[in-house]
Amino acid sequence: MISFPKLMNILPKSGLPRKMIAAVLAQSAAWAPLLAADSGDLGRMLGELSPVYARLSPQSIRPAQGYIKYDYLIPAGYYDQMWDWDGFFIGCHLANQSPEQARYLKWWVLDFVGAVDADGYVAGCLTPKGPHPLFGKFAMKPFLAQGALIASERLGDYEWLRSIWPSLCKVASYRERTQFDPSWGLFYWDNSMQSGADNNVALTNAEDDRSAILAVDLCTFQLREYKAMAMMAGKLGKAGEEAEYAKKAEELRLAMLKHLWFARDATFFNVRRSNGEAVRRISYSNFVPLICDILPKDDARAMIRRYLLNPDHMLSHFGLRSLSKSDPDYNNVSMIKPYSNWRGPVWINANYLYFIGLRRYGFDDEASQLAVTLGAMVLSDIGKWGSMHENYNAETGEGLAPTPDQSPGHVFRGFVGWNLLVEDMLQEALNGRGGAIEMGAGGSGGHIP
Repeated sequence: MISFPKLMNILPKSGLPRKMIAAVLAQSAAWAPLLAADSGDLGRMLGELSPVYARLSPQSIRPAQGYIKYDYLIPAGYYDQMWDWDGFFIGCHLANQSPEQARYLKWWVLDFVGAVDADGYVAGCLTPKGPHPLFGKFAMKPFLAQGALIASERLGDYEWLRSIWPSLCKVASYRERTQFDPSWGLFYWDNSMQSGADNNVALTNAEDDRSAILAVDLCTFQLREYKAMAMMAGKLGKAGEEAEYAKKAEELRLAMLKHLWFARDATFFNVRRSNGEAVRRISYSNFVPLICDILPKDDARAMIRRYLLNPDHMLSHFGLRSLSKSDPDYNNVSMIKPYSNWRGPVWINANYLYFIGLRRYGFDDEASQLAVTLGAMVLSDIGKWGSMHENYNAETGEGLAPTPDQSPGHVFRGFVGWNLLVEDMLQEALNGRGGAIEMGAGGSGGHIP
């Protein structure tokens, strides 16, 4: 097996294309198909990736324009809109690079808060011409409170939250009215498109089956929203609301364990609202709860070993899949329209969440190996195309979509966005520091009287 350090020494001298990095990943005899990595490997990969990302990352920042009052964050490529979780991940990456760049995450919050209507609804996509409520009146995904808290912590300033607090509360109430089932104590997406994992097999896009499935990923994101609201309320001196949101977070956590955790299968499943039947698919969304302290450690580790680190399910030579390889719908089709493909390909944002789960439950070596593997893959992509793709073939490591044919004018424009999180993975694995989406990190702002 060619070692990673040797490969990194050979490549610059040989002129070989970066895709050769991906080609040798299959030779690994480490923890499964992924490349073995140590601190030297992490450092070398980070040293090569960071200057490339410094060149690409400005493509995801746009100056304020029209309806959007603050500089805003886009995936780049042919996307010029600001999206909910795209902007959150990009903003968290920038805030993780330096406190000064946390202003972009703050502005992401302020731009979306400015779009909140009287009912508490805010669209998940904003353009300079106004909100863009795609696929019906879909509310933005629950990331707004998390973004506000993380921006405040990185900036060391909580005072700006005071003026937007009523809007944050209104958004939380709107979701409770429109996407919460009190009989289960759990939340549901309207359909899989709203979730962002556009064709997730654990959900559905059928028109006659809307709002039908209690969703593991949504409940996890909303749990983090409640925790963020509680922490912000504490900083604002609102003891009653701090206790209220902390109580909601704990009730949601317990409901997830009661209804969505299946001990015999050692995994979370989505569940149908009508009858409590589990949607028994091993998809990306099953693993989102691993970013929070929901499960006992032994259960979480069993889930990770059984599925996430299993080549028959999520583990590939080029990262972690978005759907189990054993699923009958598993594929690596290059799909963007009519919607993007979450039925197999490697997605960097999903891999970042997997990475957090691996580190949270003691799989530090595996997390490091994942970071190096993804770094090799995106550098190969950039070497070939000058930019990155939105997702990657889990069997070959090649960039999938968007292809030139799927791009306006049939010109490949690339993708930046949340792929920047590869740098955070390398940094966090190398330095052992907290993550880009970590909450409760503090800051110099202290308690607001």
